Amino acid sequence: MVFQAENGTRAKKQQADVAIQMALQGQWEQAVDLNRSILESFPADVDACNRLGKALTELGRYADASDSYMKAIEIDPLNLIARKNLSRLATLGKAAPKKKSKNAHSQKLSPDMFIEESGKTTITELARPDMEVVNQLTAGDLVKLARDKKGNVFVETMAGERFGDFESRLGQRLVKLMDGGSEYVAAISNLHEDGVKLFIRETLQGVSQVGKLSFPAVATDSVRPSVRNGLGRSNEDDSAALNDGDDLAADRDDGSDDADEDKLKPRSRGRLSGADGDDENDD
Repeated sequence: MVFQAENGTRAKKQQADVAIQMALQGQWEQAVDLNRSILESFPADVDACNRLGKALTELGRYADASDSYMKAIEIDPLNLIARKNLSRLATLGKAAPKKKSKNAHSQKLSPDMFIEESGKTTITELARPDMEVVNQLTAGDLVKLARDKKGNVFVETMAGERFGDFESRLGQRLVKLMDGGSEYVAAISNLHEDGVKLFIRETLQGVSQVGKLSFPAVATDSVRPSVRNGLGRSNEDDSAALNDGDDLAADRDDGSDDADEDKLKPRSRGRLSGADGDDENDD
């Protein structure tokens, strides 16, 4: 009997691993089928309920997603992930939109690109986010750094919808770096009730920027990894991150004076940025 229970637990874990990978790759239809299969065998699996809700949300099936999150709350009344996503769904509405074409699906940044590298990556809270646009996004979605007529840098979706600005100091720094030929890739790092955090990686250093760090650290810089979540950490943590749609939340200083650059040399930290499933401070 114990042997059968262990086999069941192992099978459940393996299926959860596959479901998480499907979500990371944006395979939402397959994720729906697999999580429903898991729930047939394990009806009280809260994580599977939340993963199913996430997949259904991505497909625009908001009413079904709400039902899945409600089931999670019935199993675990204190489940913050389900409660937070139900609140988010309320802003989207329950009526499913017209089915998107394949080309309209959100583009995801490869998990490999989320490896944090000192001086070349940063995570920043956007200023003045347009939550109507933000609520259509999910963690991991690729976005673009764009310039307005005055040359200021802002953030827009891949479809060209502007939804956030940078705080003044980081914005000015990015302007100088981009004017110098440096290029960047950006993706949604963390979504919370009132805002959004952005992950940015330098992909090309301009010739005039050689030796200059895009995102210099400060002397007191320390990375605060999420205890509960992480792409590349435990499967349970990955699952929570995908359920909530809040990935890669590790607070870092958005930039510092250029004088700091001479004091620090870039080094790879060789770890994946934290995937923030549900920070209680956001609630």
